[in-house]
Amino acid sequence: MLDIENLSVTYNKAGILTEAVCGVSCSVPRGAFAGLVGESGSGKSTMIMAILRLLPPSALVQGRILFEGQDLLKLDEAQIRRLRWEKVALIPQSAQNAFTPVFSIGRHIAEVLQVHMGLTGEPADRRIEELLAEVGLDASVKKRYPHELSGGQKQRAAIALALACSPDLLLADEPTTALDVITQAGILELLAKLRAEKGLTIILITHDLPMAASVCDRIMVMYRGALVESGTPEEIILRPQHAHTKALIDSVL
Repeated sequence: MLDIENLSVTYNKAGILTEAVCGVSCSVPRGAFAGLVGESGSGKSTMIMAILRLLPPSALVQGRILFEGQDLLKLDEAQIRRLRWEKVALIPQSAQNAFTPVFSIGRHIAEVLQVHMGLTGEPADRRIEELLAEVGLDASVKKRYPHELSGGQKQRAAIALALACSPDLLLADEPTTALDVITQAGILELLAKLRAEKGLTIILITHDLPMAASVCDRIMVMYRGALVESGTPEEIILRPQHAHTKALIDSVL
């Protein structure tokens, strides 16, 4: 489904060049639950933002990002806007970043449904309640505001928002940040359930290698902008090849 070929991202800040992603190549097949793992600053989020074409103008992006055979870097602005939400959706780091505080949860989802699917009125309202039910939230949540929800509820609402247009690929950027261990487990179980029920392809971005290994069927390890190792969770945990992967494992033993 997703093939990244020799992807490099260089930031130009006041004439100072910083290479955040360095010649990364990888493939994520349809239906996979892949973990993109690395410490802060390793290039994980930059790579995800490159897929969605949401990097700032100062970023120079080279290589190819093929989604179902189509190079996303060659799409015009109208084409990439249609692809976001409808084909590829993002659960942003920190659920609060998914919402405007003065809008209810239902209004956030309704806006996406209207803009991308042309749904309004009763059909949109039914769809909102369906989405909330899918992520384990009561229909009454549609009338509540982000600050009225707990961290776990807010994260589930962010997942419902990302699922609004039934995307094929879900990019989950640190979806369990700042959540307690039990709530983290619930969010991961929800993602695994949605993947199984909907045939979603999911890329989970995280610094937590054991957490990724607990739910993902493929792990990709990034270090200083490079993809240094990839394999099954068993291969990565039991037979790590790169020194950084070994250090990640040692840090939690």
